[in-house]
Amino acid sequence: METAARLSLARSVCVALVAAVAVQAVASLAEVVPLVAVAQLARILLAAHPDHARAWSWVIAAAVAVAARVVLASVALAVSHVAENNLQSVIRRALVERLGRVPLGWFAGRGSGAVKQAVVDDVDAVHHLVAHSALELTAAVVMPLACLGYLFAVDWRMALIAAAPVLVGLGLFGWVGRLFQRGFGQMFPRMRRINDTAVEFAQGIAVVKTFGQSRRAFSQFAEAADGFAAAFRSFISSLVTPRAVSELVLSPAMVGAVTVTGAAVFVTQGWLSAGDALAFLVLAPGLGGPVLAMSYAEQELRAGLEAQQRIGELLATPDAPAPAVPAVPAGAGVRLERVSFSYDGDRLVLEEVSLDLAPGTVTALVGPSGAGKSTLASLIPRLFDPTAGRILLGGVDLRDIEEQVLSSHVGVVFQQVQLLRASVRDNIRLATPGATGAQVEAVARAAQIHDRITALPRGYDSVIGEDAVLSGGEQQRVSIARALLTDAPVLVLDEAASFADPDSEVAVQAAIAALCRGRTVLVIAHRLRTITGADQIVVLDGGRVVETGRHRELVDSGGRYARLWHAGRYGPDGDAAEQLSRPADEESVS
Repeated sequence: METAARLSLARSVCVALVAAVAVQAVASLAEVVPLVAVAQLARILLAAHPDHARAWSWVIAAAVAVAARVVLASVALAVSHVAENNLQSVIRRALVERLGRVPLGWFAGRGSGAVKQAVVDDVDAVHHLVAHSALELTAAVVMPLACLGYLFAVDWRMALIAAAPVLVGLGLFGWVGRLFQRGFGQMFPRMRRINDTAVEFAQGIAVVKTFGQSRRAFSQFAEAADGFAAAFRSFISSLVTPRAVSELVLSPAMVGAVTVTGAAVFVTQGWLSAGDALAFLVLAPGLGGPVLAMSYAEQELRAGLEAQQRIGELLATPDAPAPAVPAVPAGAGVRLERVSFSYDGDRLVLEEVSLDLAPGTVTALVGPSGAGKSTLASLIPRLFDPTAGRILLGGVDLRDIEEQVLSSHVGVVFQQVQLLRASVRDNIRLATPGATGAQVEAVARAAQIHDRITALPRGYDSVIGEDAVLSGGEQQRVSIARALLTDAPVLVLDEAASFADPDSEVAVQAAIAALCRGRTVLVIAHRLRTITGADQIVVLDGGRVVETGRHRELVDSGGRYARLWHAGRYGPDGDAAEQLSRPADEESVS
């Protein structure tokens, strides 16, 4: 129903644009009438016996045409703007819908600035293309053609002379257009770089200021801006000379000078009457005006066309692969069978990983930075598909499970919390919008965050980022409450307590314990002390499984895990991701 409504709106936009162009065409014809009236008045009044009644009829026609032109041009502009506004709505909805269906791998290698470019900047760039360019192009075509039609009716030879500068100017503008298109294509990557660095700087301002890196972060943005400025100066300098020449050729002064010269020759040779010559002197200088006005909007026009192309490419992005014959998992066990994965199709990040996650157990992934822990965890909720091998959930290949079914079976709590600028209540019930207030409160209590929420100005109705300002640990507990409400039997935790402040860590750990109870859990562990009680610890190194077992047996074996464990206990300068503090019951397990 929604798609049908959107198509209907798109068709109405096209009809409105066609109507606006038709009205603008009539307005452009009306603009020619006063010029023709001046020429006709000259002929009438220069005659031996002037026809005053006929002269007044041309005066009235000119006045009516001026008024009609003002009204019609205003109507055309209003209709085109309404159509453009509706079109923006259609495009933005289609883009957001498409972004929700593209493979998540599409976002890999694309900064948030690139997404903003597509959904915000490119759609804005279409404004001039639709709201103004269609009307300007109509005026640039209709008015000169109408004038030339009249002048050819007066004298075709003189009309060719008057049209010559316009034809030359159009050829020059074609040259400028090719230069512009080539230069603007080179400018776009630099514009995207500015978008990316600006968004990254704004999103990470708290972190960079905390660690005293504001100058460095700003320098990256300044470097991108300086690079764009230098490229823009080079781009503009290449256009100055051809642009100036083309504008000179199309200017009313140049067209008028050519016309005056030709008229003088024709009149002195007796090939053209003075009255007819006056018609050329009145109409010809205006031939280049609409074309020149169109050229002034050339940058916006070409930017709009470039944006339209990029929007079309994004809308043409294929959907994430859907199963041909959907299947439903029979259980909460997860099995990885010889799974390999590569982001670029060249270097393997994971290689021949085989692993069993038994229902109701906790499996911890550990290993040095770059070992492939986050990549492996991202395959379980199918953020990516394996390059080789397969992953089974309840005996069914993930690729054979529909997206909504998979999301109801696999929950994820990310290391870096993502809360929407909405009420706390809506953030908790994001995946289950039909949840009742009692259900939301129950999971908030289990996540150890209920008391903090009720202390907010509007309680559960407080809006994140407005009157709900939460610490890192508090935000994490909100995301845990969200996962509890989803009640997925399989859970992926990307070290959910790693960003918690010291005051919140105990509460976060208690919330995680409640979340994991009775579920099949895969947790990425950056702090080994948090996973000593895991049912299974998997050590990754270089994308391969190098060890598997429980904490006690892995420590006793003296392998990779034991080295990480002892480096954490005794290595004061070890990798922060591999260090740990002894838990309260460590004496019993050491």
